[in-house]
Amino acid sequence: MSELTSVLLVGAIALVVVAHIAWLARAGRNRAKAALADDMASVRSVIRDAADISDGTAGVVTWAGSWNGQRVQLRTIVDTLATRKLPTRWLAVSITEPVAVPGIFDMMMRPNSATTFSNFDHLAHTLPKVLGLPAEAVLRTDKKGVAFPQDLIASHTDIFAESRAKELLITPKGVRIVWLLAEAERARYGVFRQAAFSDASIDPALVERLLDVASDLREAINRRERQAA
Repeated sequence: MSELTSVLLVGAIALVVVAHIAWLARAGRNRAKAALADDMASVRSVIRDAADISDGTAGVVTWAGSWNGQRVQLRTIVDTLATRKLPTRWLAVSITEPVAVPGIFDMMMRPNSATTFSNFDHLAHTLPKVLGLPAEAVLRTDKKGVAFPQDLIASHTDIFAESRAKELLITPKGVRIVWLLAEAERARYGVFRQAAFSDASIDPALVERLLDVASDLREAINRRERQAA
């Protein structure tokens, strides 16, 4: 094979590789657009007036609207922290209405590494747990010496018996539950370092269920506060 032929062959192979990479990128963008449209449809099947209020942060999509007369917010977060074996996609469901608590109450299940979806790691004070709260949960707050209605909270944490339930956050501004939607495909992430999820769609029934739990807990806390007043 002549030197010219070798050069031409290498050039042809390089063009094929570049074209294939471009095709993969375009196909990836198309899949992402289709997945976002599917997620939007799922969210709106529960929250009719949901609007995409995302701020452009990579891997984060946020919707806001109203549900059963309450302001709510849904957010999906792709967590690609290097400390994790595989990237993960989380769903955060929030009731963004006032709650009668004296500070931040953050219950994290199995907090063995840093997260991108929570400020749990930055809360300075650990709370003792009452009976009834999950054994694998750790409680933290932002204020020392404050008391929360843990017995009441414990009665609304049955959902945390499921391994995908990750965090319960209660603040004076609302209640949030974080749920694991999916882990990235191991093969693709191992070879291409791409966080591709084969089954990370938003299930409307799950959204409704998480909203019900968060809403019931908020109402129970506020009802006790009104009765004590």
